[in-house]
Amino acid sequence: MEKNRNYLLTAIVIFSLALSFSSRAARAQQPGIKRTALQTQDLSIPGHEAIQVRIDFEKGASFGKHSHPGEELIYVLEGVFEYEIEGKPPVTLKAGEVLFIPAGKIHAARNVGSNKAVELATYIVEKGKPILKMVSSMP
Repeated sequence: MEKNRNYLLTAIVIFSLALSFSSRAARAQQPGIKRTALQTQDLSIPGHEAIQVRIDFEKGASFGKHSHPGEELIYVLEGVFEYEIEGKPPVTLKAGEVLFIPAGKIHAARNVGSNKAVELATYIVEKGKPILKMVSSMP
């Protein structure tokens, strides 16, 4: 009886954690955008890691204002993007162009082309911090 109760409690805890993780991921996901994790690697800088993600934007899709706990390096693989970065005028990039976003800077991205747009995002961040923080407005 006690053994069955422990199994049930363990199952409830695992289910609750899985539900919590999936709901956080769903909140970070926005319509028309698909994020594909490619790799995560520890760096020689203690407490830091590199995370690489492919992000596909359907025509007209945008990712709202957000920041990261470290630097973001963007390489546009296909399409045309407009990036808005806190304190700077918007910039438009096409396939083959790159962008650097400093740690903690609020920014947003949208596909302004006539087809799908894809970027390769590489984050150099502190381990253990949430990779993404959504914000309501640009300072």
